[in-house]
Amino acid sequence: MTIAEHLQQAEAQLRTGPHPERARRDAETLLLHLIGKQRAWLLAHLDDGFAGCKSIGYSELIARRLRGEPIQYITGEAEFYGLPFRVTSDVLIPRPETEHLVERVLKMLGAPSIPPGCPIHAQSHRAWVGMHERRQSTPRILDIGTGSGAIAVALAHHLPLAQITAIDLSDAALFIARENAARNAVSDRIRFLQGDLLAPIAGEQFEIIASNPPYVAGADRHTLSVEVRDHEPALALFAGDDGLDIYRRLIPAAFASLVPGGFLLLEIGFGQQSAIHDLLSNTAFQNIEFALDLLGIPRVAIATR
Repeated sequence: MTIAEHLQQAEAQLRTGPHPERARRDAETLLLHLIGKQRAWLLAHLDDGFAGCKSIGYSELIARRLRGEPIQYITGEAEFYGLPFRVTSDVLIPRPETEHLVERVLKMLGAPSIPPGCPIHAQSHRAWVGMHERRQSTPRILDIGTGSGAIAVALAHHLPLAQITAIDLSDAALFIARENAARNAVSDRIRFLQGDLLAPIAGEQFEIIASNPPYVAGADRHTLSVEVRDHEPALALFAGDDGLDIYRRLIPAAFASLVPGGFLLLEIGFGQQSAIHDLLSNTAFQNIEFALDLLGIPRVAIATR
C-alpha cells in the first residue's frame, strides 16, 4: 500500500470514531508524527510505498485515536502561547482559553503580549526587557496548580526578570513542568515546589498569583468529551459537586499571600462568574473584573488585594 492508501484507510476508520469531522487531519497528523516529516513532504510523496514496522506503528496510533485518546497525548506535543510543550496523561493539555490569563498578567506588567511566533516578537521583547532592566523590575509571581508548567513557562519567557514560583500537588506533573521549563530555556527562573495549593510557600508574599485550578463539577462529568473524561487527569479537572471546592480554599489563601495592591488571576468555568465574584468579594478582594474569551464567555477573574 502507498502512503495515500494508508491515509485513506485511516481516515475511513477515524470517521467511525468520536470526532469524524477531524478524521483526515488526525490521520495526517499521526502519520507525520510517526515518520518525522512535514506536510509539504507528505504532499510530494503520497505515492511512495509504506509497509513493514512503520505500517504497524501507524495502525497502533490510529487505534489509540479511535479510543478517544487526545492527539496531544499520542504525539506527546502541545503548543501554548507559541511555545512547545511536552504533555502526557499526567497533565492537562494546555488550552487556548488559558492564554487569556497569561495575556492579562503581561498587560499588567507592561510586557508585549505578542506570541513568540510573530515576526515582531523578538524586537518588541528585547526593547521591553531593556527598559525593565533599567528599572530593575522583579515581580514575584506564583502559579498554583502548574500542571505542564504552561502558565509559568510562558510568563518566564516573556518576563526574564520575574521571580516565578510554580506549585503542583502531583510529582508526576512537576516532572513534566520541569522538562518544559528546560525545553524553553527558563529552568533557572522558575522555582518548582510540590504541595497542596499555597502550603509550600507559607509566609511568603507575591505581587501576582495566577491559577488555572480544577473547576469542573463532578455532576458534569458526563457532559465532557471522551478525550477529557477518559484520558485527562481527574485530579486536575474536578472540584466537588459544584466545581468550586478549590476556589473556596484558594481565594482566602491567596489573599493572605499577596502584597497590598497585589493581583489574583483565576481561570474560571462556564457559568461560574457570579459565584466567583461572591467568593472574591467576601474575602475582601477589590476591583473585581472578568476577562472574556473569544466567544464572549467570562474566562479569567481578576481581583486586587
